[in-house]
Amino acid sequence: MAQGYVKASELPQVIPVFPLPGSILLARGQLPLNVFEPRYLNMVDDAMAGDRMIGLIQPVGPAGVNPPLTRVGCAGRITSFAETSDGRYLITLTGVCRFVVATEMQVRTPYRQVRADFLPYEADLRAPDPDEAFDREPFLSALAPYLSGRGLDIDWDTARAAPQEALVNSLAMGLPFDPPEKQALLEALTLIDREAALTALLRIEAIAPDDDEPGPAMQ
Repeated sequence: MAQGYVKASELPQVIPVFPLPGSILLARGQLPLNVFEPRYLNMVDDAMAGDRMIGLIQPVGPAGVNPPLTRVGCAGRITSFAETSDGRYLITLTGVCRFVVATEMQVRTPYRQVRADFLPYEADLRAPDPDEAFDREPFLSALAPYLSGRGLDIDWDTARAAPQEALVNSLAMGLPFDPPEKQALLEALTLIDREAALTALLRIEAIAPDDDEPGPAMQ
C-alpha cells in the first residue's frame, strides 16, 4: 500500500537506494530481501529509524563498488523486518511509487542516495480500477509455454482469479528475465503497457533459439 501518500510532492525528495541487478519493484508489489552487506545493514537501520523508504534500482555497466544506475527505480516501504542470529536482515519492501533519478547525492553515508523525481509516475499512488477489458486467456496462453519451457509452474487457479495488476506485476517482478527486459517492464508507463510488453516477452522467449516457429503449446 502507498501508506497514505496521495501526491508525488508528499514523498521524500532524497531516498537511499539499493542497487540490485535483475530485480525490480512495482507499486503495491512485495519483494523479500536478504540484506547482509554492512553498508546496506546501515541503510536499513537508518530507514527503520525514519520513513522506512528505500529505492530499489538496477545498476548498469560493469560491476563495481558504485556502478552507474539506471534512470528509473521504484521506492518501497519496509513492511516487514526480522533479524537473523548471524546478523542478516530479512525485510520485505512494498512498492510505493516509481521515480526518475534527478541526481545522485554526494553523501557521507556508506550507502548511496539520490534525489528522486516521483512526478512522472504519480499515478502509481492510485490503484488502478478493475479492468473488465483484461483479455486474460490470451495472456495466460502466452504464459503457459514460457513456463513449461523453463520447468516452472504457477497456481493456475490463482492466476485466473487474480486482479490484473497483481497478476501482471507479480510476474514482471518474479520471472527470470534479463536486466534490460526487467527494466523495460519497470518503465512501462501504464499497466496496459506493461501487460503488452510482458506478453511480447513471453511469446518471444517461449520460442527456442534455433526455432523459427512457436512450439505446439503456442498454437
